Amino acid sequence: MAPQTEQSSAGVFKKETVLVIGLCCLIIGFLSGIVFSVYKTPPTGGSAKVAANQQPQAGQLTAEQAQQMLQLELEVQKNPGNIEAWTTLGHLYFDSDQAEKAINAYSKSLNLAPNNADVLTDLGVMYRRAGNFQQAIASFDKAVQVNARHETARFNKGIVQLYDLKDQEGAIASWKELVGLNPMATAPNGQLVSEILKEIQDKKIN
Repeated sequence: MAPQTEQSSAGVFKKETVLVIGLCCLIIGFLSGIVFSVYKTPPTGGSAKVAANQQPQAGQLTAEQAQQMLQLELEVQKNPGNIEAWTTLGHLYFDSDQAEKAINAYSKSLNLAPNNADVLTDLGVMYRRAGNFQQAIASFDKAVQVNARHETARFNKGIVQLYDLKDQEGAIASWKELVGLNPMATAPNGQLVSEILKEIQDKKIN
């Protein structure tokens, strides 16, 4: 079931892409009060299952991560062609809630290596946090073009369609495609996406 995993960084700065961003959309009066958000590509390379107790707080870095950020900023100044440094720097900006800097770092990485579905997905999350919803959708679509089974990109696209663009039908279509690829795909809270789809359709949310 696990889709292909892309490498996100290497060397002393190697960092597996981890989970959910702190910024959430509150869903009032439906899905039994569940809170969903777009989230970062997990180490499995796109599986949509996320454990709640693994969610970090946005904006917080350890002292070691802060030091890595400084080192990486120096590294990309000296070696702007270092794909892995740009990617890892993007992850650190992501985790420290610096959306515009993350967008820049991920974009630099993708200019050098455009077919990384994980980076495209994380870029989409940052576009969403920056309020650029159409660019977020475009990034998720590119991730799916690279890796058709990238569950995180497909799930995140539905989130942006439903809550940011108010495109319920588009979200339903995106999540139906996800369920078609993996009937056991789950949301961050562990609920099956198929169950979420049924609740949305039953309640006819507008």
